[in-house]
Amino acid sequence: MTEGLTLKRCTVGYEAALLTADLDVSQGTIIAILGPSGCGKSTLLASILGSIPVLSGSIHVAGVDVTALPIHRRSVGMVFQDPLLFSHLSVAGNVMYGLRRAGMSKTQARARAEELLSWVGLDGLADRSSLELSGGQAQRVALVRALAPRPAALLLDEPYSALDADLRTRLASEVAALLREQDVTAIHVTHDLAEASAITDVIYRIEQQRLSR
Repeated sequence: MTEGLTLKRCTVGYEAALLTADLDVSQGTIIAILGPSGCGKSTLLASILGSIPVLSGSIHVAGVDVTALPIHRRSVGMVFQDPLLFSHLSVAGNVMYGLRRAGMSKTQARARAEELLSWVGLDGLADRSSLELSGGQAQRVALVRALAPRPAALLLDEPYSALDADLRTRLASEVAALLREQDVTAIHVTHDLAEASAITDVIYRIEQQRLSR
């Protein structure tokens, strides 16, 4: 079994839209999952995250069976199509949120936030309101907020689809490079084959209610 992310004979979804998946993603690999709207891409990610239970099978993250574990114990981060930043918090406050809840001191959390914000080119914006960010900046903050606790795996659910084409392509490439630099295992869900081909190591498709290469 890989130390990255493994799905063993997993069935997810609902009666009218079940999806069966076997998947083995090596540590540090970025894969893409393509498929039409409504085929179960987001449901699959939600099951890995832990917000929707699997109907059968098992999920292993970094060699640990997390199938029955709650979200906060799975070591899985997620970035959605919308940044979903906390509007009442600063940029740094958003990145620090999960770290503080996990018990990290304010000083340590602030240092980690500043390190990550610098990593994605947002130096000097730590104390800015999250409401003042552009779309691309907000998605960068959402990314580093998900990465701040050092998850074993990162899930990206069409995180660039709301951006214009040029920014989407540039940001996707930058994020892929950063994830490889940090050796993060990632699943990138998209409907854009060109985007998937440019930034991922392996492409999977959902066809006839099954996940396959």
